[in-house]
Amino acid sequence: MKITLSQISKNSAIVAIFFLADKGLGLVRQVIIARQFGLSKELDAFNVANNLPDMLFALISGGALAMAFIPVLTQTMTLEGRQSAWRLFSRIANLAFIITAMMAVIIAILSDQLVNWQVGIAPGFEVSQRRLVAELMRLNLIATVIFSISGLVLAGLQANQHFLLPAAAPSLYNIGQIFGAMILAPSKGYQIGSIQLPAYGLGVHGLVYGVIIGAVLHLLIQVPGLIKYQYRWEPGIQLKDPAVRQVLTVLGPRLITMVFIQLIFIVRDNLASRLATGSVSALTYGWMFFQVPETFIGTAIGTAMLPSLAALAAKEDWKEFSHTIEKAVHTLIVITIPIAFVLGIGLGDVIQAAFGFSSEQTDLVLWVSRGYLLGLAGQCVLEVAVRSFYAKKDAITPLWAAGINLVLYLGLGILLADLLGAPGISLADCLAYTSEAILLLWVFKSRSPQPVNFSMTIPRGALAALIGSLVSALLIFILRERAYPLITALIAMTAGTLACLPVLWKDVKQLTRL
Repeated sequence: MKITLSQISKNSAIVAIFFLADKGLGLVRQVIIARQFGLSKELDAFNVANNLPDMLFALISGGALAMAFIPVLTQTMTLEGRQSAWRLFSRIANLAFIITAMMAVIIAILSDQLVNWQVGIAPGFEVSQRRLVAELMRLNLIATVIFSISGLVLAGLQANQHFLLPAAAPSLYNIGQIFGAMILAPSKGYQIGSIQLPAYGLGVHGLVYGVIIGAVLHLLIQVPGLIKYQYRWEPGIQLKDPAVRQVLTVLGPRLITMVFIQLIFIVRDNLASRLATGSVSALTYGWMFFQVPETFIGTAIGTAMLPSLAALAAKEDWKEFSHTIEKAVHTLIVITIPIAFVLGIGLGDVIQAAFGFSSEQTDLVLWVSRGYLLGLAGQCVLEVAVRSFYAKKDAITPLWAAGINLVLYLGLGILLADLLGAPGISLADCLAYTSEAILLLWVFKSRSPQPVNFSMTIPRGALAALIGSLVSALLIFILRERAYPLITALIAMTAGTLACLPVLWKDVKQLTRL
């Protein structure tokens, strides 16, 4: 099968469109939740309670196993056919489910100790709040067990070059959470036109039940894909199978890498739990705003590229491999810099209008978001840089790079949280991840058998950022007293983005060719 840049572009577009829908639904969900709970102790507890279950999912069947699994599954499918690939899939899925279930039980039993531990989840919370975190965390583990299968199904379909249903699955997950926020959590039903929605008054617990419902939907939407590609489940694990052992060989270092990555979220909330009430939720909202462009651009391209890069690596076509990485990095850098600055200018009015926060709360979320956005280019490039190593089944290089990232984040987080509060934590994230991206690009270039030119396109991106920021700021200044703040912000950010296009047009066209 010939892998072309247009194929990656098509897959990227599918992933990006559905990721954008997912982020739109996620924003709706967060608006509903924010207007019910504000920056409260209950919402802080809910956000913190997600950390260990999310970490378990990421380790067993999310980012860790999927990243190690797709290259081996792609190789098996290319060399031995789909039937052999599905046999390998069954064995890995069986193993993932067993391990996830066992770990979920252990975490549920030790949840109180994990929350209260000084280097644990949320030692800075008061006693009743820590008790609530442990209770919500135990419920969240149910969704994690479901995701142990759903995450692998997603990887299996992507290895078949099928991206539609996997890309749609996160939107279904958000729909489940919206159901929890609109129906299960409130004590008074929402009024939509003449329809009065039911309300079950479960409070923050309703949000967790929505997470469980969303996990079920996330799995069910992908089942038609398994049917289409003739998947047949087989019992057993077969650790002696060479393909299974190959997955586990790559998985070991990737597992440790994901531990480092997930520990960053635990460190973040540990530090934030010692700050003012609402700091944890402010970091969650700031991360959400940052994730919209990061997912739409960086994750979409990286996700679509991995199976194709793995196939190129399997055929040892290193010229095309290096060329693909080089173009992706150039395009990501020059496009994300102006996007970050334009969003940083206009987000304040969006936050206040959407969430109904006070001026003080709006400023907190805005400056946290700006800290994250400064690292947008670095995070997007990292999505591609990491996959360039995993496509070649090199899991060691991303491992030690992630370890350096964690140490750097920890040191910067402690220092900057003390100096700047919650925005200091998001700034630490920016500096640590950007440093990791630069390090991995340098290593890739030094090891590449083909010449690679990562000459920085920062000047063009910086020029576009300056133009877009000035246009956005000027329009906000002119329109602030003449229109609603939300309308003003949206007009300003749209105009700022359009003003960048003459500078970025060549790079936007290049994005469609990846």
